[in-house]
Amino acid sequence: MSRVQRLALSLREDGGRAQDHLQGFADEGSFPRVQDNQATFFFWDGKGAEEVTLIHWVFGLESRQAFERLPGSDAFILQLELPTAARVEYKLELVRGGQRHWIRDPRNPLQARDPFGANSVIQMPGYEAPGWIHPLPESQGGELELHVIRSEIWGGPRRIAVYLPFEYRANKRLPLVICHDGTDTLRFASAREVLDNLIRRHEVKPLIVAFVDPGETRNEEYAANPLQARFLVEEVLPFLERTYAIRPDPAERGLMGASFGAVSALHTAWSYPGVFGRLMLQSGSFAFTDIGTHDRGPLWDPVVSFVNAFRADPGRVDARMFLSCGCFESLIYYNRSLVPLLRAAGLQVRFVESLDGHNWISWRDRMRDGLTWLFPGHLWMYYE
Repeated sequence: MSRVQRLALSLREDGGRAQDHLQGFADEGSFPRVQDNQATFFFWDGKGAEEVTLIHWVFGLESRQAFERLPGSDAFILQLELPTAARVEYKLELVRGGQRHWIRDPRNPLQARDPFGANSVIQMPGYEAPGWIHPLPESQGGELELHVIRSEIWGGPRRIAVYLPFEYRANKRLPLVICHDGTDTLRFASAREVLDNLIRRHEVKPLIVAFVDPGETRNEEYAANPLQARFLVEEVLPFLERTYAIRPDPAERGLMGASFGAVSALHTAWSYPGVFGRLMLQSGSFAFTDIGTHDRGPLWDPVVSFVNAFRADPGRVDARMFLSCGCFESLIYYNRSLVPLLRAAGLQVRFVESLDGHNWISWRDRMRDGLTWLFPGHLWMYYE
């Protein structure tokens, strides 16, 4: 008999001591509790919740998982099977007095932040956060230089944070990467720490990385928008080449982005072939149609039109590519479908899947895979 079954039996047979039984169960440790491929969620705050539901973002699994009320109590429990190496972000939906609201799990101290706030996180036994995401004693930190440039194309200022590795010298040219969603990548994906560590350990070449922020209409700008491609190639790249010692070889220039940022990166390379020879595309929103129409709304119309055109002529992008996507994303189908097409066109491609979703930690955890494939350091390795 499992611990949960024993708790339910105790509550049925000795309901008068429900408080003691529940407190004893709660005091055994934090939640969710994981063992092998099973996760146990527990909610009890003594304030008379009427319903509790797990809200998660795992595509393919019912997104609303109802907790079961324990006998004769206002405590709730849910047992869920997940892959042993999975990582899942979630919230709880409570019903009190007929009103529904979302909260983070009060019994789970583990959280992940993003531009919209924070989620609770469950890490199954097989998941392990990489050690290279934290500052390492032997790493020599790079510098961040902040710029605001006036964009004639967008008609306003744009912020760029430029990472210069410790090895940077004005008389020594280095490869360049332009990164979409710059501030968010630095804040939520630990990009500065990752670069410091991978460069210091010679797993990745010393790189100049320009973290470029979007404007207020980020999704429209990144949705295969010709203005964004022009902005990157005709304004950002010339500014960086005037300001820093950057190698002129396209094979030493890269673009990276996640979600719609990946669409913008691929669209820019496709619109300006021969300018960028390295692409890091994470959870790309590469929706396409073979027949009929898509069902993702008008924002996606230019994306679908572009990806359909790209699929008809993938060799136009002569670049080494790294793609990654979470198995828990609806986008996994599109990313998987592109890989054989790219390889058939003779492109060098590496594709990595993870047991995670559409979030910054998943993208952070794949950064070593991508950077070592695209810009390998003196160790000349990449990670399978």
